Parts: sequence; structure tokens; C-alpha cells
Amino acid sequence: MATTTTQLLVIGAGPYALSAAAFARRHGIETVVLGRPMSFWRDHMPARMFLRSGADWHLDATGVHTLEAYLDDQQIAPQDVDPIPVGVFVDYAGWFQQAEGIEVREDLVTGLTKLDGRFEATLESGDRVAADAVVAAPGLSRFTTVPGWAAGLAAGRASHSCDLVRFDELSGARVLIVGGRQSAYEWAALIGEEGAERVDVVHRHDVPRFDNVSWKFVDEYVDNTLRVRGWWRHLSSAEKDAISKQFWEVGRLTLEGWLTSRLSSVNVVRWPGTEVVEADPRRDIVDVRLSNGEHLSVDAIVFATGYKPELGRVQYLNGVIDVVETADGFPVLDESFQASLPGLYLPGFPATRDFGPFFGFVKAAPAAATLIVEDLLARP
Repeated sequence: MATTTTQLLVIGAGPYALSAAAFARRHGIETVVLGRPMSFWRDHMPARMFLRSGADWHLDATGVHTLEAYLDDQQIAPQDVDPIPVGVFVDYAGWFQQAEGIEVREDLVTGLTKLDGRFEATLESGDRVAADAVVAAPGLSRFTTVPGWAAGLAAGRASHSCDLVRFDELSGARVLIVGGRQSAYEWAALIGEEGAERVDVVHRHDVPRFDNVSWKFVDEYVDNTLRVRGWWRHLSSAEKDAISKQFWEVGRLTLEGWLTSRLSSVNVVRWPGTEVVEADPRRDIVDVRLSNGEHLSVDAIVFATGYKPELGRVQYLNGVIDVVETADGFPVLDESFQASLPGLYLPGFPATRDFGPFFGFVKAAPAAATLIVEDLLARP
């Protein structure tokens, strides 16, 4: 067993982790990165999935190695990748990693402790890494949520959308998708295009609009977070509600216009204003009863029901979780993403309570990197 000592340990190799690692290295902070690069994107997103963001969303806090710079380097015209295939962004992340000289060690962290002011991570290989500070950026797959009635369903009959990225086994099947956001309808299109007999989409709100939307409104909020420390937490409840409503209207009640033609070419039945009351697994099917009295017989159920934070699901945090203050499942963070355990930073989805919903998107990764590194540089 070997022990490596470093100033900063970054656990994870997704957008927030790579962005923080790159900016830290640029400022002379010795950094070790552990994880599998873009594993959530590679393993939990379908190969034929498209992003909702544009080419202006990137990983570089210095604004040099951007997605637009990558497309230019690869001689790819932006209009040829609009919308952006998920594979293009994964390739960009690899290019960014190489350009920034980030070496990622693909060794899983199984435990994390802090003793005498230093962190120590235990790795699956048996090695250890000692660090002054830690940036932990666990992937979303740890935070999936499904309705209570799903408890009696076998794993082969039901899965969360992030765990269903290959659809060939659903050819000829009758599939129920629970949820009404982008992932629900995009999975419906993908599953239908794979040859499913029928796809039913059930959700409690109205049928969303399908239109081209702009996410440029997010720029101001991210800029405000950099300009005024703690900007989000200082907003009134009414101001936060207004921004959250804007996100709901643009990101939830309006889905991408390019889905329209794809949905019209497959057998998709929509059940707005409806929810599942009961799912009874039979020998060959699942009998589903809806709140409107309808019954569906389906072969498989997909939960496009989102995510909620629960730090206890992150195995390596169990050694420190008892001293990390939480609220509604979210960690309580300071204005630099630092948890109540000094030296532990938690950007990305776990930070959305204290920094706003936009910090669950790639757009805010460079801003998070900036705030974290500035705080690290100010440490005594």
C-alpha cells in the first residue's frame, strides 16, 4: 500500500470535478484527481441523447479551453452539432482534460476521514491519499428518486431513466414512463424509435410545450454569484421563487422543439394530470392503475422522476457525514461551497439549495471552480 500526499484531492471526474481541478492546477495547487472521466455521462446517458444547452456552456474558468474552442480545433461547425449530441460534449471533456494536463487516476475512493486537520482517502486498490482539502463531486446516479409504490417491482421490470441507456431489449414492448420532463419525453422517443409497441407517459402536470428555448437567462445568475458572494442565499423567498418558477417554465414546462417530429413518428400516449395509484406485478406484465381510473398493462416501467440529495448514499462520505450539517438532505455550505467540515467542498447538484438551481447545470461549473480555488488560495 502506498500513500500519496497532496494539497487538494478531487473525488470525481465529471464537469464540476474537472473544472475545479483545472483551475486549481493553473493556480499552482498540487492536485490529485480520482475517478473515471465523465462516467455519469458515459454510463448513464444514452448514446443518441442530445443536450439542451448550447456551445457556450463549457468547463474552463479561464475561458480558454471552451467547447467553442474545441469545435474550432476539430473544425466542427456549431450548426452541425445543434442540438449537441452527448458524445460531442464527452469528447470535449477529454480534450479539455488533455489540454489542461489533468491526470485522472481511475481508482475508486471507498472511505474518507479527517484527522489532525488532514483528510485521508482510502482507495479500492488499498492505497491512500492524504490531502489538505477535498472537492467531492459525486455523480447524480447516487441520488435517484422513485415513488413509494415502486418498492414491489423487480429490478428487471422497472428502472430509473439514468440506469436505462440501452433500449434494444424494449423492442416490441409496452413501456410506461413516469415523469413529464425532458428526460421522460426524450426517453419516450428513443424507446419508440427502438421499436417499442407503445410508450405511455404519465405525469401530474399538463402536457409541456415543445419549442426552442434559450438558457441565456442563466448567465446573469451565475455572474451575480461571482460578483456578490452568497448572492442566492441573500435573496428574499419571493425572489428565489420567481427564479425557480422561471426554471420550471423554461426547463420543465417547455421541452425542446426538436422532440416534436420524433414523438409524432412513434406510438406515444400521453396522460397529463395523472399519476400512478398502484402497480401490481403479474407473471408476464405489470398491471398499472392510474388516478383517472384507467388501467395499463406494461412490460417495463421507466422512472424519469429526478433526483434528490442524500449524502449518506455516497459511500466514501460516510466517514465524515456525521459532522457535515445538512438541511432537507442538502449539505449546508458557505459562500465558497465549503461544508461545515472545514476543507470539504461540495459543488454541483448538492449545492443547489445554497447556490440556486443553475448550479446543478454544467454552465455553473467554472464559477464553482473559481469560488473554490479563491477560497483555497486564501487559506492560511
